[in-house]
Amino acid sequence: MRKTMLSFLLLATSACTTGPNYVRPAAPTASQTALVTPLPGSTADEGPGPDWWRTYEDPALDALIERALAANTDLRVALANLRAAEAVVGEARNARLPQTTINGQGTYGRTQPPLYLPGNRFSGLGSFQLAYEVDLFGRVSRTVEAARADAEAAAFARAAVRVRIVAAVTDAYLSACTASDAITVVRSSIDLTADSARIIGQQERAGSAARLDVARAEGQLAEARAALAPFEDARQSALYELAALLGLPPAQVPEAAARCGSPPGPHRPIPIGDVAGLLKRRPDVAEAERRLAAATARIGVASADLYPRISLGASVAQAGGEGISQSRGFIFGLGPLLSFAFPNNGAARARIRQSEARTEAALATFDGTVLTAMKETEQALSAYGAGLRRQGELRIAVERSDQAFRLADLRYKAGSIAYVDVIVAQSELVRARLALTEQNRQVASSLVLLFRALGGGWSPEEPTMIAQGGRR
Repeated sequence: MRKTMLSFLLLATSACTTGPNYVRPAAPTASQTALVTPLPGSTADEGPGPDWWRTYEDPALDALIERALAANTDLRVALANLRAAEAVVGEARNARLPQTTINGQGTYGRTQPPLYLPGNRFSGLGSFQLAYEVDLFGRVSRTVEAARADAEAAAFARAAVRVRIVAAVTDAYLSACTASDAITVVRSSIDLTADSARIIGQQERAGSAARLDVARAEGQLAEARAALAPFEDARQSALYELAALLGLPPAQVPEAAARCGSPPGPHRPIPIGDVAGLLKRRPDVAEAERRLAAATARIGVASADLYPRISLGASVAQAGGEGISQSRGFIFGLGPLLSFAFPNNGAARARIRQSEARTEAALATFDGTVLTAMKETEQALSAYGAGLRRQGELRIAVERSDQAFRLADLRYKAGSIAYVDVIVAQSELVRARLALTEQNRQVASSLVLLFRALGGGWSPEEPTMIAQGGRR
C-alpha cells in the first residue's frame, strides 16, 4: 500500500498541464509608434498621469473628484464585481487542498434478523472522509489560472469605470462653470440690447426714428432674452449630473460647482505620450487582454477532461447502537479513485472546441479594443485641435465685432449714421460672444474626452495589486 501511495505522489509532482500556454498577442498597431494627429503645445515624452485633472489647478474640482471616487455607485458596483472575482480565485485555489467531509447519522427503530433485538433501539454512525485530487493533467492549475485572469480583468474593468467617472465629473463641473459664464455673457447682452431698445424707442417718440427700427430693436432684445433659457437649463443639467456622479440626490447639488462662474483651463502642456504608452494606460485594453488569457486557460481545463481524473481518498467511520453490550463497529478505507470518460469522449472534445472558439472571439475582442483605443485617441486629438483653432478665430471675431460696435456708436454720436446701424453692429457682437462661449464649452469638453481617450485617471500598478489581494 505504501509503495502504491508513493507512486501516486511521484506522479503528482511530475504532473503536466494540458492546453496551450498563454502568450500575450502583439497589438494590431505594433508597427505604429507615434500618434498620427499632431497637437501644438503638447508633450510626447509621457502620457497623462493618474491625477490629470490637477492640471486645472482647481481645488473645488479636486474635492469633487475625491468625493466621486469614494461614493459613486458605478464604482461601488465595479468593486463588488472585483470582490466576487477574487472569491472565485479563492474557490479555485481551494481545489488544490484536500477536501474533507464529516457525516453523522442517528436512527431509532427495530432491527431485523439475524440480529433481531426485542424493542426499539438507538443506533448511530459517524464518519470522516478526505479526498485529494492529483492534478496530474493540470485541470486545477488551469482553473486557477483562468480565475486569476478573470480577477485581473475585473480589476481593470474597475479602473475603466474610474477613468470614466473622473472624466464625467470633470466634464460636468466644467459644463456647469461654462454655462454660468455663458449666463453672464447673455445677461450682459440683454442689458446692452435693452438700452438700445430704450434709446430707439425714445427716438421714435421724438420722431427721429422709424417704427421699423423700434421693431428691430425689440426683436433683438427678445432674441437676447431667448438665449438665456438654454444656458440656464444646461447649468442645472450639469449640476444634477454632478450630484448623481457623487452619489447624491438632485436636491443636494455641490455648492462649489453651483458657485463656479467661469471654467478653469489647463495650466500645463497636454501630455500625449506615444502608442505603446497609450495601450499600456488604457484599462479596457488591459481588461480585454486578461479576458483572452482566461479564455486560453479554459482550453486547458476542457482538455484535461480527455484524461483520467485521479483522486486519493481516505475515510474513517464509527458505528454503534444499543444492545449486544453496546457494540461498536470501526471502519476505515484508503486508496485511489480513477474517473475516466473513455472511449466516448465526444462531449469533452465538444467543450474543447467551445473553449477554442471563445478564445478566438476574445482575441478578436482584444484586437478590436486596441483599434478602438487608437481611433478614439486620434479622433479626440483632431476634435480638440480643431476646437482650439475655431476658438482662436472666434476670439478674433469677438474683438473685431467689439471694435465695429464701438466705432458705430461713435459715428452715431457724431451724427454720421443712423442708430439702426449701431443695432446691427451690436447684434453681430452679441452673436460672436455667444458663439465664443459655446465654443469654450466644446473645447473644455473635448479636452476631457482627450484625457479619457489617453487613458488618464488611474495607476496601471493598482489593478495588479488589487488582483493579487492588496485591495485598496
